[in-house]
Parts: sequence; C-alpha cells; structure tokens
Amino acid sequence: MIGQIGKGFARLRDGLRKTREAITGGIRELFAGRSSLDDAFWDDVEALLLRSDAGLVSSEEIVAELRKASARSGASDPAAIVALLRDIVARRLASDGPGLSIEGFGPPAVVLVIGVNGTGKTTTIGKLAHRWKTEGKSVLLAAGDTYRAAATEQLAVWAERAGVPIVRGQEGQDSAAVVVDALESAAARGSDVVIVDTAGRLHTKSNLMDELIKIRRVVAKRVPGAPHETLLVLDATMGQNAIAQARAFGEALGVTGLVLAKLDGTAKGGVVLAIRRELGLPVKLVGVGEGLDDLQDFDPAAFAEALVAAEPETRAV
Repeated sequence: MIGQIGKGFARLRDGLRKTREAITGGIRELFAGRSSLDDAFWDDVEALLLRSDAGLVSSEEIVAELRKASARSGASDPAAIVALLRDIVARRLASDGPGLSIEGFGPPAVVLVIGVNGTGKTTTIGKLAHRWKTEGKSVLLAAGDTYRAAATEQLAVWAERAGVPIVRGQEGQDSAAVVVDALESAAARGSDVVIVDTAGRLHTKSNLMDELIKIRRVVAKRVPGAPHETLLVLDATMGQNAIAQARAFGEALGVTGLVLAKLDGTAKGGVVLAIRRELGLPVKLVGVGEGLDDLQDFDPAAFAEALVAAEPETRAV
C-alpha cells in the first residue's frame, strides 16, 4: 500500500477512476455466483484488461502470472485477487521512473517535445516550464511548430502563464531556424533549460519525420549532447492508437521517454502496460488535469495503486 495519500496521488487516482472501476468492479462482478476460479473466470479477467487497452500480449502475460500467484497463495476472493493484480502491475512497471530529470545536462539542457497535434503537447510544455521555473531554473521556450499560427499562439499563452520567455518566428518559417535562434538566445541569457515545441501533423507523413530529424540534427550541432531528452506526448484516451504513434516516432527520433497526457477521466489507463511491454519505452510523466501543477513524475507503485485498487471500493447509495 502507498502510505499517506497526497494531493498528487489523489488527482492520479481520480483520473484513473474509470479504468480502475472497470477492472476492480469487473473482478468483483465475476465472483457473483462462482464457486471456483475456473478457466472462464480467468478469460473474463483477461477481457477486462483488454478493455482497458492493456494490450493482448500484456493481458495474457498478466493473467497467467495472476493465475499462478492465486494458486500459490490460495487467494480466492475479490480483494485478494485485486491486491495480487496490483502487485503484478507494479512489478511490470518498476523499471520506469523516477520520472524526468535534467540535472547534469547543459547549460542549457535541451528538451525536445514531439507528438501528434491534439495530444496535449503544448500543454505539457507549459507545465514543464512552470515546474522548472518553480525549482529555480531559467527556462526558455522555442516555438518550433511554425506551420500552425494557432500552435505558436497557444505556446505563447502557456509561456505567459508560466512566466518564461519564448522565441518565435513567422508562420511558415523554417522550424530549425527558429530553434537555432532560441538556442542563441538561451546562450545569451544563460538559460538553464530550452524546451522545444515541434510540429505534430499526422505521424504517417514522412515529411514531418524529416522535419523533426532536421531539428534534432541542428540541436546536436549547436549544443553538445543535445537533445538531452526527447519526450513523446501521447493522448491516453487514444489507447492502442497511441502505440502506433509511439512506434513511428520512436523509430525515427530516438525517444527517451513518454508523457501520457489526458489521464484524467480515461477508461483506457491500461495502455501504459501495453506501451511498456510492446515498446520498452519508459513513461516519465503523466498529465492528470489542465492546471499548471497537474503534471506528475511517473511513479510505478502509485500508478499501480491508482489503476488497480487494493481493496474493493464502496459506492454511495
């Protein structure tokens, strides 16, 4: 069990409520009228995980492990099965974490943020800027998505909210050129961190990948060892579709970590398990709301606790 439930965990738990209720509530319902945990029971547990977008292979493996653990321990009631499932989920995610750190990089540390339009990329950048500024770091934003005027305007709004400067170009200007200007400005200002926003048209467009690769190359030439982090932002509500995006971006751009945005209210929180199993990419951050503070380091134990409740939850009547 997690110890004291803090505000951050409470938001995470609330964000995963739909997924948790579907899994744990579903397990409780499976016990109705059953005298033994037969093959049909375990098939139904696997179906619950699949509906949460945990993925076929991941769901099969988890249920096989859960079934063995149940036989070893003699667990045969809903609370015990749920507790075993929670522990299995935590172990499978244990290699993730401890979240995102830029200590030892730069200055400036360069963080490249990529992802399809609409995933929450710009919002994530604003929250990261706020976090690092709150920690006492000087942060600069680079508006590298020059293909959509709305993207630059949205980033400017987040820069103002976070109280950090932004370097922006003209609509349609070469994205890499804007990033170069931002890096030069960061050097002049002595900035600790540069967060680069990028274009996010459909991930199936090869010209988008070429553009992002060009930005990576320019950044690497200007700042040794950069980009120090390449974060891919995924929309948690997209479930399995997010995996296709992660695979395409990861193969082309050397993604170092994932940000799972829009976890608040999704019934597809199990996608984290599928991503970890199928792609091997660490989830570093999770977004659980629209506020500046609603971006959390990914904590495997806390996530497992929020995804799979340790005890059956009571419902108000």
